[in-house]
Amino acid sequence: MPLPTTSIPAPGLEHLLSLATPADTARGMFFNGLFDAARALGGEEARAKCITAAGEKKYVDFRSYPVGDLLKAIYTAADVLGPRLGGRDAVLRRLGRRATEDFLNSTVGKTMVALAGNDPHRLLSAFPNACRAALSYGERTVERLGDKQARMLARRDFLPMNYIEGTLTAVVERSGVSGVQVRGHRISPLDVDYDINWS
Repeated sequence: MPLPTTSIPAPGLEHLLSLATPADTARGMFFNGLFDAARALGGEEARAKCITAAGEKKYVDFRSYPVGDLLKAIYTAADVLGPRLGGRDAVLRRLGRRATEDFLNSTVGKTMVALAGNDPHRLLSAFPNACRAALSYGERTVERLGDKQARMLARRDFLPMNYIEGTLTAVVERSGVSGVQVRGHRISPLDVDYDINWS
């Protein structure tokens, strides 16, 4: 049964930052990938603005950093690139796709893909464990709804819904299937259910 369209408004950056604690962290690879994506999509100026928003540190790929700093950089990228690239939501989806590609090309990501093969359900089932390796916060579970349909329940997830839609799209596409559609339904500021379909 499809989820209804989102009716709860997305939390703004300030709201998200107020909910995050020092224990809520993300790996440095997400920062570095975001900076590279900002440069690819908007040039060195866009990259520099994201680095400034994040706090102008050097990020080591497998060290952990406050998710609040990552959110500042993501929202800055969406604001800077949105007017040229189809709006903030479209940019967030592209950034989410890029984050997944970066992760899947890491050692942990390559292991995940090797174990799952070309089965989209197996890739999606491995996604919550991959998140646990890269993010200190939140819980994610995946339910199989049919041969070409699944749902991911994300709880206490700070990343923007459109960003995660892009992330999940890239995960499923890695299996080689086409016609991937991901639609989120927000049930509270940090809780979203994602319907995932492919052809």
